Formats: sequence, C-alpha cells, structure tokens
Amino acid sequence: MRPVARVVIGLALLGYRSSAMSTLHTPLTFRSGLTIANRTVLAPMTNLQSHADGTLSAAELSWLRRRATGGFGLIETCAAYVSTDGKSWPGEIGIHSDEMLAGLTQLASELKTAGAPALVQIFHGGARAAQDLAGHPWSASENDADAAKPRAATEDDIHNTIRAFAAAAVRAKKAGFAGVEIHGAHGYLPCQFLSRVQNTRTDGYGGSYDGRARFLREITRAVRAAVGSDFTVGVRVSLEDFGQSVGMDLDEGLTLATELVQDGAEFIHASLWDCSRMTAKRPESHAITLLRAALPADVRILVAGKIWSRADADKMLALGADAVALGRAAIAYPEWPQHATADDYAPAGPPFTADQLVAADLSPAFVDYMKRWKGFVA
Repeated sequence: MRPVARVVIGLALLGYRSSAMSTLHTPLTFRSGLTIANRTVLAPMTNLQSHADGTLSAAELSWLRRRATGGFGLIETCAAYVSTDGKSWPGEIGIHSDEMLAGLTQLASELKTAGAPALVQIFHGGARAAQDLAGHPWSASENDADAAKPRAATEDDIHNTIRAFAAAAVRAKKAGFAGVEIHGAHGYLPCQFLSRVQNTRTDGYGGSYDGRARFLREITRAVRAAVGSDFTVGVRVSLEDFGQSVGMDLDEGLTLATELVQDGAEFIHASLWDCSRMTAKRPESHAITLLRAALPADVRILVAGKIWSRADADKMLALGADAVALGRAAIAYPEWPQHATADDYAPAGPPFTADQLVAADLSPAFVDYMKRWKGFVA
C-alpha cells in the first residue's frame, strides 16, 4: 500500500471528513500561558541574511516581519548559534553574546507589533559547524570518516555548551521573545549525541540510549531552570534516520519526546521532511499519531514536512498535531495563513522566479541559497 493511501485510511479511521472540521484558524495555548491566534507557524529556516557578526540585518527583519503581517500565528527565527564554535553558515543570526541583544530586542518588538509572538531557535552545529567561521569542529565522538573530521567533545565542551544554551534562552527572554525552540534535529550537535552511529562514547554521554539522550535532556532542563515557567520552551526532533539525522530510532525518539516533556519542554516539533509518509519502522503508523498517543494532551505537537495546501494542514491536525510549521510554502507565500481561510486553498508549487521571491521579501542572499534546493528557483 502506498504511503499516501495509508495516511488517507488513517484519517478515515480518526473520523476526518473534510476541512470544515479544521481547527487551523482557532487559537492555541501553551503550558506557559502563551496563546497564538491560529495554528500556523513559520518554520525556522536557514536564510543567510544576518550580518557577518551575527547581528540582526534589515533583510532578516523584513523577511520575518512580512510573515508576521501575513497572518502566521507564531514566528520562529532561523537557527541562532549559542556559541561561536557552533556557527554553521555565513549570515547566521547569533544569540551567543549580549552584543546581540539590541537587534534581538528590535526583532521581537517588531514581530509582536506586526501581529505574531516569536520564538528563537537556539542551536549548535557540532560537527556541522563551518570551520572557517567556528574553528575546528567537535562532536560527540571523533570521526575520521566525516569530511569535517571532528574531535571528540571534552566534558568542558559539554558543560560549557549546556550553559551556553541556557544563557541564550535568557537573552531571548530579555529581548522580549515568547520562547525558544532547542534544535535537537537534522544532524546538528544534540542529534550527533543521540545517534547510535555517530556517538561512540563510553562515558556517561554515550553508549546506551540513556547516555546518548543525556546531553539534550540536560540542555532542556538547564534552559527551563534558567527562564522559569512563564516562558515557552520546546524541542525540535528528528524521529527517524533520514538525511543528516543518521542513527535515529523511532522508538527512542518517542521515548525521548516523553522525557523532554518531563525535563520542561511544553512542545515537541516533529520535523518529518514529508508529512504524507508513514514511519519507516512502523509502516502502518504515522509519526504524529504515535507522538500524540505518547504525550500528555496539553503538550503541543508542531509538525513540518512538505505542508503546502490547506488540505495538507488539515490532515496533520486531524492526525493529532496542534499546529503546522511551514517552510518552503511560507517562503513563496508570505500570506499563506490568510489565503488558507479558504477550504480549497492549494497554491501553485515551484519553480518560482527570483523576482517572485524578491517580491516575497527574500534578500538576494536568500534567493541564492534557495537555488540549492532542486527545482525551487527557476
């Protein structure tokens, strides 16, 4: 049976009948008290638009503000590096220093004025950090087979980075953001520790699942302790082995999600890459259904992965997601949430011309970056 057919059957079993049942344009409240006006989220996306020193640029501000005015209920920044040794691409926004606070404060204020609360995605690249920007990369373990040839993390590296994530969350709160999302997905540093392939440590941060999960769990606990209960904290996760997220296991991922909630996360952001697919490990089950069954009802589930039309969004909400995070659709269509009040909204897909993307408030650097995504830019 094809994956899409399984999704349709699953939706039928759940009682999904039509988009008339949709909750897409209803408010959503998090444990922290944050309430967003609707269930659409701007996904955190690499865009290369900030200044070389990590400070906010006019291009970054314009890109995000346009999506806030376009009706997104929640805005996520692109990954913001928590320390300079984790910076992974030029033009990445920083949250590693108090020198970033002026720009971050302006960003949070202008997005709120434009109509949407915002989260900062806090991040460390680990082995995927850019050597010319961050110095020699390090990871959970030494890996000579990796092109970056990262060195193994010392205990000082680990503890300093946990503190850096907590300090970054405090800066986000000082700047006026509604919360943070810890980037634990896509093969970046926390994911490298979680990996059964990349993490070959024999100390307390490796070996068994408990050891491999310890780094991300300690980050989450440190962040929550630093910001208190009135600030939204969540974690983005990769639930299965795909792309750069090597060595991920579905059952470990579900266990991790429940433990991260115990550690202080109030939402889990499942990055699925293609939300129409069932899980590889359990072809009869969808990841969102499994997550919803594993988590308390008041823990919010965000889902991302080729959500393009109103129908795509409604299907994910029917499966148990609380909100949908849009990436490429939000790049091309800044007012997607406003248009998606129509049940049959299904905007045209790529390719898009460079002029179309510039008109959607992408800078030339962002347009050039999107040319790396096959077929997106004409």
